[in-house]
Amino acid sequence: MSDRPRVLFVCVRNDGTSQLAAGLMRHLAGDAVAVSSAGTAPGDGLDEQAVRSLAELGIDIGGQRPKPVTEQLVGDADVVVVLGREARLDLAPGTRVLTWEVDEPSARGIEGMDRMRLVRDDIAARVRALADELGAGRHPA
Repeated sequence: MSDRPRVLFVCVRNDGTSQLAAGLMRHLAGDAVAVSSAGTAPGDGLDEQAVRSLAELGIDIGGQRPKPVTEQLVGDADVVVVLGREARLDLAPGTRVLTWEVDEPSARGIEGMDRMRLVRDDIAARVRALADELGAGRHPA
């Protein structure tokens, strides 16, 4: 790992969970971690509830856009975090991969912003732990 760890967050559409994770890591770690996010089948825009859920914490991801996963992004990453079970990646041997099966409150009948806040908080706890592991945690999100 380089002096500044590089973390790539990946989900299918790169419009929600991976953007949440990237925004939270940027907020927690600042410049101590190089953060990127991408999708295996990127959408057209960000999930508005994801944007609003981070805005509630003072984190602005409104300027981000869904991006495709590239070999370059994966190759440059020290850690690739795959959010959910649907995203599939071809990774070089030796690539450190974490798979986070994020809470899905809609399976329990929780929808809307209540659902998104629970998803955000689940991801935030995981991001905090990863930032701490990387020696880059600044303050709680």
